[in-house]
Amino acid sequence: MFTGLIADLGTVVAVRATDDGVRLRVQTRLAADLRDGDSVAVNGVCLTAVGADAARFGADVMHETLRRSSLAEVAPGTRVNLELPLRADERLGGHVVQGHVDGLGAIRAVREDGFARVVSIAADPHLLRYVVEKGSIAVDGISLTVAAVDGDWFSVSLIPETLERTTLGAAAAGAPVNLEVDILAKYVEKLLKAPQVGAFRL
Repeated sequence: MFTGLIADLGTVVAVRATDDGVRLRVQTRLAADLRDGDSVAVNGVCLTAVGADAARFGADVMHETLRRSSLAEVAPGTRVNLELPLRADERLGGHVVQGHVDGLGAIRAVREDGFARVVSIAADPHLLRYVVEKGSIAVDGISLTVAAVDGDWFSVSLIPETLERTTLGAAAAGAPVNLEVDILAKYVEKLLKAPQVGAFRL
């Protein structure tokens, strides 16, 4: 489990594509804390570290992940948001993020608002039904608060710290972003749609 608080901006240094999927190699100061088999969130996608050393780690990206996320478009030199899993003795500073991307959005507009920057993101209605004003959403793995929501977009407002520490600081209109909606909303929807089950009897 993750919190959506980005720990480092890493750099993709190698991308090896085969018929079976893609292996990424990422340079980051977090690599020293990783062992083979550990989880790591890359732009909000939970991946398994392989071949980790003091400065870099590798990760295999399967077809399902390539279809659902922007990792299909990364190339050497791409900057990526990185987060290690939450430990049981740490504070939950963001919100509950699984690293299971629900789908892609696209930045539609960026505007300044005082020291903040408002980013509007186009998204499919099947994802937006889980998005509510002042609710939580993960954008490229970043825990954010929804500022506004409409029929085919939502917006978030970013403070300077977020702009400096994450890829959204350089994001422009048209850029794809990974979206993970609040897992609680999906469970509530399923429970409300579930048929009523009678009391269990022996």
